Parts: sequence; C-alpha cells; structure tokens
Amino acid sequence: MAEFARGRSINLALSYRGRQALKAIGLEDQIVSQGIPMRARMIHSLSGKKSAIPYGTKSQYILSISRENLNKDLLTAVEKYPNAKVHFGHRLLKCRPETGVITLLGPDKVPKDIACDLILGCDGAYSTVRTHLLKKPRFDYSQQYIPHGYMELTIPPQNGDFAMEPNYLHIWPRDTFMMIALPNMNKSFTCTLFMPFEEFEKLLTSRDVLDFFQKYFPDSLHLIGKEALAQDFFRLPAQPMISVKCSSFHFNSHCVLMGDAAHALVPFFGQGMNAGFEDCLVFDELMDKFNNDFSMCLPEFSRFRIPDDHAISDLSMYNYIEMRSHVNSRWFIFQKNIERCLHALMPSTFIPLYTMVTFSRIRYHEAVLRWQWQKKVINTALFFFGTLVALSTTYLLLTRPTFRSSLGCLRRSWNSVTYFQNIGRISL
Repeated sequence: MAEFARGRSINLALSYRGRQALKAIGLEDQIVSQGIPMRARMIHSLSGKKSAIPYGTKSQYILSISRENLNKDLLTAVEKYPNAKVHFGHRLLKCRPETGVITLLGPDKVPKDIACDLILGCDGAYSTVRTHLLKKPRFDYSQQYIPHGYMELTIPPQNGDFAMEPNYLHIWPRDTFMMIALPNMNKSFTCTLFMPFEEFEKLLTSRDVLDFFQKYFPDSLHLIGKEALAQDFFRLPAQPMISVKCSSFHFNSHCVLMGDAAHALVPFFGQGMNAGFEDCLVFDELMDKFNNDFSMCLPEFSRFRIPDDHAISDLSMYNYIEMRSHVNSRWFIFQKNIERCLHALMPSTFIPLYTMVTFSRIRYHEAVLRWQWQKKVINTALFFFGTLVALSTTYLLLTRPTFRSSLGCLRRSWNSVTYFQNIGRISL
C-alpha cells in the first residue's frame, strides 16, 4: 500500500469549485484549515533567479492539501450518515446498467449480485463501470496518453522550517519539461518532475541524475539532497498520464459516470479534483430541480456537464505548455499584466482565464469562449496601438527640422556619389 501511494500525487490543489462543493456538505472550513494557501507561481530560472506571477488579486489563492487527509475526512463524513454503508475489500466484476445490477467480489471470494436504484460510476480513470458502457450503442469514448511522465521527489524541512517560500507553487520551467513543488503541512515540499519518457530513459545511473539536476535544476539540488535524489529517483519508474473523454455520462436512468471515470484530466490546471467535486454539486442541484427523478436528472446532467468537462480537459493540456514554456516569455508576462490591469479597470468585462477557471463557477466551456474573445480584443487593440505609435513616430521624425536637415545631407551625398559614378571615377 505504501508503494502504491508513492505513485499518486500527495498534494491536491483545492480551488473555488471544490470549496463550493465541500461547503454544500459542511466540510469547507475543516478542509481549508488543513491547507496551505498558494497565492502565486514562483518561477525558478536556470540562473537561479526567482520571480512571482500572482494567480489573481491579493485575496485569491489556491490551497495545497493532503490527499490522504482529504480521503480520511470524506470517509469520516460518509460514515455519519445512517443510510450509508462503506465496504472495503470489494471489487466490481460486472455492471449491468440497463437493469441497475452490479456483481461484487468480496473477501469471501464469492461473487454477489446487488440491485441498485442508481449506479454511480466514480471508479477512476480506468473505470470498470465505464468499460461496461463501452458496449452500449452511441457511447463515444477516447483516451490519450501524453508522451510525458511524472516522478515525485521531496524537499525536506530545513532547520525545522520550509526550505523555500511556502505560499507559492514553485515551478522550474525548462521548455519541454518542468518540475513543480507544492508545500505540505509538515513543512516539506512535494516535487513532481514532468518530462518526456525518452528523457527519463536517458538517466540510467545516479551520476546521470545528479548531472541532469546540476544542469537544469541547480538551485534545487541542495534542497532535495544529492543522496536522497539518487535514491528516490530510482525507487519507482516515471508514471504515465492519461486524458479521457466520453459521451454520454449516463445510461438510461440507472447509471451515471462522474469524476475521472467520466473525464480523467492531466494535472496541469489543478482542476481534476475540483471538476469531480463540481460534478457532484451540479448533480445535487439537478436532483433538487427535478425532484429526485433519475429519468429527468441523468440526461440533463450529461447534456449540461459534457461540454464543460471536455473544455477543462483541453485547457489542462494547454496549461502544460504554459507552465513549462510560456512563463519564461517576457511577452507572456506582459500579456498577463495587461489582463490584470483590464480586470482591475473592468472586473465584470475582462476576466483572466485562470480567474474564471479557478476562482469562479463560470462554466468551463463558457470560460474558454470568453477567453478567446478577450484574446482577440486585446491582440486587436495592441495591433492598432502599435500601428498608431509607429505612424506617430514617423510623422514626428519627418516634421522635425533636424531630421529634414539630415535628409538633405544624405540626399546631397548620394547625388555626389551618383555624379562620380556617371563620370567613371567611382565604381560601386
């Protein structure tokens, strides 16, 4: 079990959507109290220089929380409901969504059929429930393994305190790969190295790993520790990352998919858990709207939620490029500053993409459409502004006496050269 845990991210990034879902069940304050606020990205350049890029306003932040503690708190909350029973050590063998019957294999190794009013398929990216839906007509499914893997490392506390600034998500962007670090309550950092598998495969010895980190992450080497790095790097192989899309999320009125079973995301927008929690919140809102009528609620859940979950899947792919490469660009920083200024001046008209996704419940697909429109407006405005500056500069230069005098001198010099060329004294 311990080795399995090392293959999963210890940290989760909790943002507004997830907090609203936790608030609906009375757990927001409890979970938030166990998290560490991260107010900005801290960019570590190759030279060792650090620069912060705020996520939003001073009051906006995301939370680094422990997956283990969150799981324990949620299970404890479930156990308080008298009509809820939690069974461990059971495996789903079969799912018959047309009748609402599932077959489970328990510790006694005897398959057992159970009839359900509703099957909630929340069994992860490799969902068994979804596998059975694949056999149904008009059920669309796609999956994509990205060519990058991830590996987790640790920066331990130093002298009983954080080794780096704790209220940041630290990023070492290196164009085609990157490393990030999130703070833990025990004052350590969980580092995750994201890199193409072929690059991982080149690092065969401890010396290779140390040389690689000395070249690309020199300021992290002493924080992780050379001996710990050499050991931890080879403890587990790099893990794959998968993106899953499917449609519909439901079958008849007996079965519905949520969370990673419906839309597994790559982790680069920090929305996997938040999108899954929002699935639950949306479903609960629809149950209230349709008076707990599954035949009405399930089709509406698919219709409403599929565009949003597909949109955040695409945004998660895009954000990897932004995190590992764009944050190194001055043009990117300039655009971010423009977005923040426009948002401060017109908070209801211009809202940065990250703010819409992370600090609001604007539907994901609507956030994408709005972001595209805002980019078009900003780029058009910058084009016209640049054109105006160029024309104004040209006009001023042409109308200044000193500039006209310089043009006259150049014209006379050129006429002299032309004269001598014509009489054969100069050959050009």
